[in-house]
Amino acid sequence: MKKTQLLLPFFVFGFLFTSCSKDDDVTEEPAVDPVEEIEEEPEEEEEDTRNLEVEEFIYAGMNEIYLYKADVPTLADNTFSTELEWRDFLDEFDSPLDLYEGLQSSVDNFSFMTDNYVALENNFAGKATTNGMQLGLYLFGNNEILAIVNYVLPNTPAEEKGIKRGVAFTEVNGKRMTLNNYQGLLAAQSYAITIAEIKGSTIYATEETVTLNQIEYNTNPVFITKTMDVDGRKVGYLMYNSFTANYDEALNNAFAELQTAGITDLVLDLRYNGGGSVASAVGLAGMITGQYKDQVFLKQQWNEKYQNAWPAESYINRFKDNITLDRQLESERDVLLNSLGLSKVYVLTTDRTASASELIINGLDPYIDVVQIGTTTTGKFQASVTLYDSPNFGREGANENHTYAIQPLVYKSTNKDGVSDYVEGIDPDIEVEEDPGNMGVLGDKNEPLLKAALNDIAGIPQDQEEIAMAKRATFNFKLVGESGMNEPSYQRMYIQELPDFLKQHLKEKRTKEK
Repeated sequence: MKKTQLLLPFFVFGFLFTSCSKDDDVTEEPAVDPVEEIEEEPEEEEEDTRNLEVEEFIYAGMNEIYLYKADVPTLADNTFSTELEWRDFLDEFDSPLDLYEGLQSSVDNFSFMTDNYVALENNFAGKATTNGMQLGLYLFGNNEILAIVNYVLPNTPAEEKGIKRGVAFTEVNGKRMTLNNYQGLLAAQSYAITIAEIKGSTIYATEETVTLNQIEYNTNPVFITKTMDVDGRKVGYLMYNSFTANYDEALNNAFAELQTAGITDLVLDLRYNGGGSVASAVGLAGMITGQYKDQVFLKQQWNEKYQNAWPAESYINRFKDNITLDRQLESERDVLLNSLGLSKVYVLTTDRTASASELIINGLDPYIDVVQIGTTTTGKFQASVTLYDSPNFGREGANENHTYAIQPLVYKSTNKDGVSDYVEGIDPDIEVEEDPGNMGVLGDKNEPLLKAALNDIAGIPQDQEEIAMAKRATFNFKLVGESGMNEPSYQRMYIQELPDFLKQHLKEKRTKEK
């Protein structure tokens, strides 16, 4: 926002004099000395000493880059006529968070801010605190909560204690979990769960308890990679749980394994993948295909100020044959993608499949046959970026007086054909629901979602009665959350930094304004 100084009026006072000729028929007044002009000293403007540097940064970032700027009247460039008026507005809010929320559009459910950007960076890098259980949380009965283990992270306390997928519990430290207390109970550094059994729509508590401790953990999202024979075909199965840029090399190595095995079909399991890095998604698209280098994978639509400010090519992500590793380090390098050249891919989804996962489905759809199996996805097609309090909103040169950062939505994505705005999610081609009482084993041929994909590959008709039974079983349980849902990266799609051309523009613009 261009700031204007408050100017005080400057008045000049004086007397008017008339000149009289000797021929005038008037009595000449005695000569007098001219009266000097009197200037009134302008009142000195009192210095505004309010410390609003965090608020100023928040407003500047949202005013400049926010995707939904046009929806928020106070973000319009001509809203404030003076700098004092602008600062008075910022000072109306009780906290930086209140200001940030006050600047968000009503259609935006995904922008957020943090007062500790170091913790945010760690979260984006896959660093977290966990006991190893990745839970689905369901509402049943009278506001009671049932936790079911979706999967267990390797080398964690949960794995050491023998916890498996499908383990259920309703009690933590002897207390029944409810809508009001479950988040607090599960946030403890250490807690004991009481194992439960599910029979139909009834839950039975057992006397078995397991105590689990939280540990610091680096989560590799490449969870399962395997190859199986199905009716004479080699089918690859890859469970990928987050688009975490720090593990792009692990993802590329998994595709090398599938490539070496000579797979003809791929089942990509994104059922619990809430998204992440756009760059990782572009890389994954190239690993699945490989024959579309330089063609359009996604188009970006920024706010009105930016959308037409640079050449159209600036707003396009194209298929690539390489991926950049260690982006934030001096050891940054490009490596070739291990591409499969597929013309068809099976993608397993649930309502927890979001953002970058949906980008894969939507971006590949114009090029290859994408067979989606499971349930409807979340419905998130916008990307965000971390903005720091620096001249170009980048990490370098960030204000050392605080660690606030904002993560606003900055563009929405469309595929090559302009398809976007899937607010209600993307519907599956073959609908199969996870049965809380019969989760199966991930990567096993009989696990319900994978089984549906393998049946389609083999040309075997789907077992409609089995699918109907799973759907009926979910009727009594309403999903209300899962592990990590309070983490800042949850169901987010983000770019790791602003494009170079935009950072240079912002640096020049904001330097002039200061």
